[in-house]
Amino acid sequence: MDDMNAPADEILDIVDENDRVVGQAPRGEVYAKGLRHRCAFVLARDAENRIFVHRRTATKLVFPSRYDMFVGGVLGTGESYDAAALREAEEELGVSGLPAPAPLFSFLYEPEDGKGGWWSRVYEVRCTLPVRPQVEEVAWHGFLTEEELVRRLDIWEWVPDGLEAYERLKAFRA
Repeated sequence: MDDMNAPADEILDIVDENDRVVGQAPRGEVYAKGLRHRCAFVLARDAENRIFVHRRTATKLVFPSRYDMFVGGVLGTGESYDAAALREAEEELGVSGLPAPAPLFSFLYEPEDGKGGWWSRVYEVRCTLPVRPQVEEVAWHGFLTEEELVRRLDIWEWVPDGLEAYERLKAFRA
């Protein structure tokens, strides 16, 4: 969920399989070595309960040009999941004054390539403000009903971690 413009020397917490901090490393090293870190996912809904969906720009380092139904990103060293969720949601939606995103659940995302993975906390927030997504991060955006989103799951190419978070969210609600 982070782009090429993010400082490669930004320090991230490295965590173990139980989400305990075991060290720190620069973002560039975390990505290059596939070190386990932390990430916040925020499902943003508008006043009509539609879900914010976007396509990432082609310049994104991770999952370029893919669709996502979450906004979010990695946590910096010492940053809480809650603080990162609010920061990332406001940054990516291009708004300020959002209510604190509500935490729903956590899970360990493990990519198919077996490199590292990341502890992920899933949130939801209501955004009634006009959105102005970051042009460096978002190539297209819209608010879709749950039904519209589900119809596109097999058609559009989605970020794999967001797709897994969405499937887990549906199971969490069931």
